[in-house]
Amino acid sequence: MNNLKSNNNSVNKGALAQKLFMYIALAIFVLVVIIPFYWLMKASVSTPEQLVEIPPLLFPKPVLDNFQTLATQLPLTQYLLNSIIFSGVTALATVFCCFLAAYAFARIPCPGSSFLLWALVITMALPEIATIIPLYRMLGAMHLLDSLTGLIFVMTSVLTPFTVWVFIPFIKQIPISIEEAAVVDGANLWTILWRIYLPVMTPAIVTMMIINFVNAWNNLLYPLTFSVTAKSKCMSVAITEVFQTEVPWGQPWHLVSALGVVMVIPVLVLILSSQRAVVRGLTHGAVK
Repeated sequence: MNNLKSNNNSVNKGALAQKLFMYIALAIFVLVVIIPFYWLMKASVSTPEQLVEIPPLLFPKPVLDNFQTLATQLPLTQYLLNSIIFSGVTALATVFCCFLAAYAFARIPCPGSSFLLWALVITMALPEIATIIPLYRMLGAMHLLDSLTGLIFVMTSVLTPFTVWVFIPFIKQIPISIEEAAVVDGANLWTILWRIYLPVMTPAIVTMMIINFVNAWNNLLYPLTFSVTAKSKCMSVAITEVFQTEVPWGQPWHLVSALGVVMVIPVLVLILSSQRAVVRGLTHGAVK
C-alpha cells in the first residue's frame, strides 16, 4: 500500500512538473510575441524625443501627431484602399483557381500529372528576386505595369503552388463513392464541387484565404518594383517613403511605427472575425 501511494505521489509530482514547465514555456512565448507589438504601439504614440530617452519610457503620454503627419505627407487612404483591393482579390482569386486545379490533380487522371504537380511545387523554391526581370518584362508586354491588376496577377501566381499543395489532401480524403453517387443522381461537375467538396473544405479554404491575404498584404518586393504612382502603391511601399522624412536625428521611427500600427489593424480584424468561421467549418466537416 505504501509503495502504491509513493508511486502515485511520484506520478502526480511528474505531471505537476510537466504542467508547470508547459506554462512557463507558454508564458515565455507570449512575452516574445507581445513585447514587440507593445513596443510598436508605444512608439506609434511617442514623440521622437521620447524614443531616444534613457532610460526609455515604458508608458509615455500618448500623442496622435504621428498619425496626422502620415495622413498629410502620404496619400494614406489611397494606399490603404489599394492594399485592401490587392490583398482581398488576390486571396479570392488564388483560392478559387487553386480549388479547381487541386480537384483536377486529385480526381482527373492525366498522363504526367504527378510531374506537373511536382514542377509546380518546386517553383516555391525559387527566390522572388530571381523572377523580377521576367515578370517585369511580361507585365510590360501586357501593359499591366503600375496597375493593381498586374500586382494581383503576379501575386496570385506566386501563391498558387502552396495553395494547390494544401488543397489536394483535403480533396483526396473525400470518398470517391460520394461523387459517383452524385453523378448517378444527375449532378454535374459544378454541383459536385459546390455541394460536396466545398462544405468539407471550408476550413482549408478559410485558412488559406487568411494566409494568402496576409502574404499579399505584407509583400513589399512586387509593389515596390511594379508600382510607380499612387494609383497602384500599397501600404508596404509607404514604409519606404516614410524613411524619406527628415527628422532632427536618426530615422523617423515614430512615423514608421505609426504606419506599422495602421497596417496591423486590418490583419487583426480579419483574423479575429474569421475565427468562428474556421471553427464552424471544422465542426461541419467533422459532422459530415
